[in-house]
Amino acid sequence: MDQTQQLPEYLAVLMLFALAVAATGGMIGFSMLLGKRGGRNRAKDTAYECGMIPVGEGSTRMSVKFYLVAMLFILFDIEVVFMYPWAVVYKTMLADAATRNLILGSMVSFLGILFVGYIYAVKKRAFDWKA
Repeated sequence: MDQTQQLPEYLAVLMLFALAVAATGGMIGFSMLLGKRGGRNRAKDTAYECGMIPVGEGSTRMSVKFYLVAMLFILFDIEVVFMYPWAVVYKTMLADAATRNLILGSMVSFLGILFVGYIYAVKKRAFDWKA
């Protein structure tokens, strides 16, 4: 297929990209135009915290343990996401003798690797909030 024949196929994508750039540029330009007209003073530029005067730092430091538990949650959440399609096609793939052992073996090895990671996290006390 010639490149000139493929150009109409991408016309919708190019139009969407142009619309996204125009909308983004328009919003930024419009906010800059209105922002210069609006009066700014020190009271408007201070941070608003539920009607209270902000005291101290705006963001507190989080423990590394929090991020570790969050990453482990994402890991095990993705494990479940991978298991759903496997469970859906498992019964139909059992009918084919060539893939019967392959599909079961692939899921057992996948779960085995994740189980080893889980045991490692437990041994390192990654789930212990107080430590």
